[in-house]
Amino acid sequence: MTSILVPPQPKVQQSRIDMAGLEWTTFQSLVAELMPDADLTLTYGGEGLSVSQRFVDAEPPVAHVCLRGLSWQLYQALMQDVGDGRIWRAAYSQGVLELRRPSYPNEEAKQILQDFVTTVVDELGIEARSLGALTLERKDLEKAIEPDSCFYIQSEALVRGKSDIRLPDDPPPDLAIESDHANSSLNKHNIYAALGVPEIWRYRRQQLEIYLLDGTTYVRSPQSRVFPFLPIAEVPDFIESSREIGQRKAVKAFRARIQSLITESN
Repeated sequence: MTSILVPPQPKVQQSRIDMAGLEWTTFQSLVAELMPDADLTLTYGGEGLSVSQRFVDAEPPVAHVCLRGLSWQLYQALMQDVGDGRIWRAAYSQGVLELRRPSYPNEEAKQILQDFVTTVVDELGIEARSLGALTLERKDLEKAIEPDSCFYIQSEALVRGKSDIRLPDDPPPDLAIESDHANSSLNKHNIYAALGVPEIWRYRRQQLEIYLLDGTTYVRSPQSRVFPFLPIAEVPDFIESSREIGQRKAVKAFRARIQSLITESN
């Protein structure tokens, strides 16, 4: 008997982002500028634009689409059309626009990290301004990004009460939080570095990674620059414990740990 080896079939994923509110004129400009991509499908209707992208053998599941060849002017027109009431986030770098739809697990981890940062500043008795997925952009560099969350801490007084924060006239956030974004088409660190964000917290695979800006690049560090006393290695355990004891109890346990560290240092 002759055996015939059948090659494994590639695993195909389809990712979709809906852009409600996109104007017809902006859609026409998008079609004119967009680089040809056989894996991209654009569908325009009465409610706006739906963008689907096909990915082959991508792991883990993909939740973004990537548009190439877009000018800075078109990126700004697109963002103005869709406004802030959307579930996806954007990153742009010199002609490449990535639109990403956060997953529920990543959103949950991000929310708990936000609560932890708020807990630390409250226990230290210092001010902080939490601005969530604030759009950080610089026209002169043609770079923009929306973090999962961000905080002004050391620079809080410089942006306190401001309703329109613009780089580089205003400082970038002191801390940006990213929660496990796999399969990105852009180097997010390059964007953050160009914008001058001093510190990034990235939570992935049940690990909290700290990246500190050193010149024009990021260096991974075992210690936070914003909160040098914080035991980084312990933070993931508090996050994961929320699955068993609940979010508020996990935050309460984290608060007790911070209080003990502050007491020990005094």
